[in-house]
Amino acid sequence: MTMRSVMCGLMATAALWCGMAAVQTAAAQEKTLYVAAYGGSFEQTMRKDIIPAFEKANGVKIEYVAGNSTDNLAKLQAQRGNQQIDVVILDDGPMYQAVALNFCADLEKAPVYDQLYDLAKMPSGKAINFGAVGTGILYNKAWFDENKIPAPTSWKDIEDPRFKKKLAIPPINNSYGLHALVMMARLNGGGETNIEPGFKEFKDKINPNVLAYEPSPGKMTELFQSNQAVIAVWGSGRAKALADTGFPATFVYPKEGGIVLGSAACQVAGSKNAPEAQKFIQHMLGVEAQTALAVSAGFGPVNKTVELPAEKQAGIPYGPEQVGKLLVVDWDTINKNREIWNKRWTREIER
Repeated sequence: MTMRSVMCGLMATAALWCGMAAVQTAAAQEKTLYVAAYGGSFEQTMRKDIIPAFEKANGVKIEYVAGNSTDNLAKLQAQRGNQQIDVVILDDGPMYQAVALNFCADLEKAPVYDQLYDLAKMPSGKAINFGAVGTGILYNKAWFDENKIPAPTSWKDIEDPRFKKKLAIPPINNSYGLHALVMMARLNGGGETNIEPGFKEFKDKINPNVLAYEPSPGKMTELFQSNQAVIAVWGSGRAKALADTGFPATFVYPKEGGIVLGSAACQVAGSKNAPEAQKFIQHMLGVEAQTALAVSAGFGPVNKTVELPAEKQAGIPYGPEQVGKLLVVDWDTINKNREIWNKRWTREIER
């Protein structure tokens, strides 16, 4: 073997080791951020429009853990003391529970938080609503026009005897049904701390109109498409999805106010990637992400600087006249009483 061949062999070996070292260094530098959030169309929007830009800008790989709010809250409880999730996304009610159970870390200050509507900010400073859906009244405009009935304008309109066995409402273990119960309590002298008037209103005046207390979005859609139901308490996002099929579904916010159903994010306390988790939450509040969530997932932007063309505003809470005026419920009080209310609902209302 010549000296030249020996040197070439050593150089080749050195190059191989250098290449392997570079790959290992790159792999070590790329962190994996675990984000637990909704599945379905929301997951598709996240994977297509929101996650890639963040990964590229921050040298982070995101592992998406799909599940509903109940499932993801249960994961946090199961992993207490050794959290595997860095960012969790939950409906606002379960997020208040997560905060109360000390699963969320404080949000770091960032300029984007100054651009948000007030309803985006949770009092604890540990979680933030990044998207808004409004609870209001959905109705079949063609049926209303055919029967010469004016469009509903008030929560009280669901008590109209003309809608006997034509009304659909989710049960109160669903946020839409719970919102209706709270509003009926508020309109009759009560509220979250005195829910009695709400139960009485449902029992005496609303129940005769109810065709079904329906939790399934698919079945709710079927009830409308078959003309069995013509009016419902539902969310703006669900109503938009039904209207997008060509069905004459129209959604209104009652004059007393629609209620916000927020989707919230927090950095999980004990996260091994806290800085990246904080940046990801801020990323979701930026104009590009907020626009994608509005256009593709039906979430009303909570960032006041987002500007949507008129054709993209339909069906979602948008702007100060809608997002800025949505009502907020007292989730701390609700969560303390919800199990008792659910049992009472099953016993007295949905029998």
